[in-house]
Amino acid sequence: MTDSGEPDALQQRLERILLGGRRKYTRLEVAEKAGVPEERSRRLWRALGFATVDDDEVVFTDADIEAIRTADQLMNSGLIEPGIELAVTRALGQHLSRLAEWQVHMLWSMITENKDIGTSERQIARLVDRLLPELEKVQNFVWRRHLAAYAGRAFAFPDEDLEARTEVVGFVDMVGYTRLTRQIGEDELSAVLDRFESVATEVVAEHHGRIVKMIGDEVLFVADSAVDGAEIALTLSERAEADETLPGVRAGMASGRILSRFGDVYGSVVNLAARLTSTARPGTILIDKELATELSGVEEYEVRARRPVSVRGYNRLRPSSLRRARERPSGMFASSQQLAAEMLGLVPGIPPAPDASDAPEPESAEDATADALPPRPRPKRRRRR
Repeated sequence: MTDSGEPDALQQRLERILLGGRRKYTRLEVAEKAGVPEERSRRLWRALGFATVDDDEVVFTDADIEAIRTADQLMNSGLIEPGIELAVTRALGQHLSRLAEWQVHMLWSMITENKDIGTSERQIARLVDRLLPELEKVQNFVWRRHLAAYAGRAFAFPDEDLEARTEVVGFVDMVGYTRLTRQIGEDELSAVLDRFESVATEVVAEHHGRIVKMIGDEVLFVADSAVDGAEIALTLSERAEADETLPGVRAGMASGRILSRFGDVYGSVVNLAARLTSTARPGTILIDKELATELSGVEEYEVRARRPVSVRGYNRLRPSSLRRARERPSGMFASSQQLAAEMLGLVPGIPPAPDASDAPEPESAEDATADALPPRPRPKRRRRR
């Protein structure tokens, strides 16, 4: 490829292949040929996330006419309520837009790394013709599997409101991400993000959760049970600690009623989990009172109340820390240690050794800095003669 317009020519060749033909219609012509009211076609186009075009711009193909016609028939079928048709269209456009961005990046890398392909429309057509059907098969398979999973739950619990239900919501984010972005290059940063997303996806799937979204250095997930949520946060923290390519993480979780809408989650429980994450120290997991109550009777975990903290929206938030239970002593000394603990007024069992995660939370950034500094030596007093 050269600098004399060859990339533009290549883009045009790709467009003709991907769009199924040349651009030859205006928006008004598409609406007329599809038999769809002009204003409705405009709303659908915008909701799908495409840029608004002037009425006289020739940017549409025969495939666009068929797509607008099919979408209009679906809306008129009664399967989608008129009040949410644009919201459904927006959700579809947003999710497929992200998928398309990744796929085009992959396709472009294949073409640029093989210059012989990039200079031949026939080679490009052959590559795309081979690649797209395979991608479509995979997408269709994954979509159907997820449909089966959600449909199975809906029919198993017919009385449950699938939009507003009780769930465990958790955030896990990488510590020091902003500083990291200033210290490493784009390729290294991309590798760190890819690794974090890979580990998070594996852990959440292993423990029956669902990733709602990845937000840069942070993953937002939901789980049906308290134990599943705890395992996701603990395992992800452990794997990040053991992975040399990843920085440490911190997590916050809360349990309660959430609103699930078009793949995202909303409500005070989501906000609470986010606030707990921002309060947590590196390597720690903070949970709300509701989740602490659910996990307090599970032997595999240790739940410890922390002192109240003030965060945006919550004046005196009472979090608890979550970690795996440590092995209890056994043998001839176990009973004597148990007795000593009870005599001292401690909870039954042997208290684990204190660590940094049990230290009081700093009220501000200044307090956190002060905690990290060594104590100042006291000035020596001079003796009076």
